Amino acid sequence: MAVISVRVDKETKRKMDVYKHINWSEVIREAIKEKLRSEERNLARAILLNEKLRKKAPEGWDSVRMIRFWREHR
Repeated sequence: MAVISVRVDKETKRKMDVYKHINWSEVIREAIKEKLRSEERNLARAILLNEKLRKKAPEGWDSVRMIRFWREHR
């Protein structure tokens, strides 16, 4: 298992010391895992949304011509 360090302010540490029966390392590990799961869900949702919004260009569409048109008409 890898080791990381976490810094907390003195007041937070004092409050944590009141609850010595809590395994703070486990609390932090679970919080990190939950954040990772949340980010993975968000990424999956973003990918699905992107696929829904993406449309195929109509037949004969020339994107280069359109870009040039709008650049010339600024």
